Amino acid sequence: MTGFLTLQGKRALITGGTQGAGAATVVLFRELGAQVLTTARSRPVEMPESMFIAADLTTVQGCETVAEAVRSRLSGVDIIVHMLGGSSAPSGGFAALGEAEWQAELNLNLLPAVRLDRALVPGMVAQGAGAVIHVTSIQRLLPLPEATTGYAAAKAALSTYSKSLSKEVSPKGVRVVRVAPGWIETEASVRLAERLAQEAGTDVEGGKRMIMEALGGIPIGRPSTPAEIANLIAFLASDRAATITGTEYVIDGGTVPTA
Repeated sequence: MTGFLTLQGKRALITGGTQGAGAATVVLFRELGAQVLTTARSRPVEMPESMFIAADLTTVQGCETVAEAVRSRLSGVDIIVHMLGGSSAPSGGFAALGEAEWQAELNLNLLPAVRLDRALVPGMVAQGAGAVIHVTSIQRLLPLPEATTGYAAAKAALSTYSKSLSKEVSPKGVRVVRVAPGWIETEASVRLAERLAQEAGTDVEGGKRMIMEALGGIPIGRPSTPAEIANLIAFLASDRAATITGTEYVIDGGTVPTA
């Protein structure tokens, strides 16, 4: 694998890199030779302090802390992977989302990328090279009205922002690409499947089928693994994808129907 693809000598910032697909991306980037910094609110005990920045990226100050750490520890950056995202909004449709819920969705799923890009992309432009990967979601195309309206809207805004940024900075040597995962089988999603299974009186596999049915089905028959998401991101961040910019890659097992 490493013989085919390399990130040797690349300096990378990966947000949300302590669990799920973010953690898998951190591991793969390091295997491929990148110097990696990642960030979350707290450091897992197994993660070296040298590659971690403690920060709350839902705040302006948290983003400033990370940007300054990138400058001081890496002297700039060649790759930014915006993995951070998620939702804690209640179910109940649009009426259940108040001002606080909407702001929380934007603060988690859109504004950290905007703020970190604003701080770090000018350095990429100055060096004439770089790659920015925005991790969006198929829910920008397939929102679940009962529970993910705010999340889906924030990811749609991230996608539009990403496209605009790509048109501005690609002529200056900085590629900007989107990755849109479908359902990823993380520890959190397995816990959801377990809860649904318990409520429905079935087993975990039955809970997983319930999630797939809610998404309209996954033709490949299973969710993606974190490692599969990381594989796509690593390729897009590498020099082997040197003419790929301004576009979105869906990795969802066929969930999004196409004409």
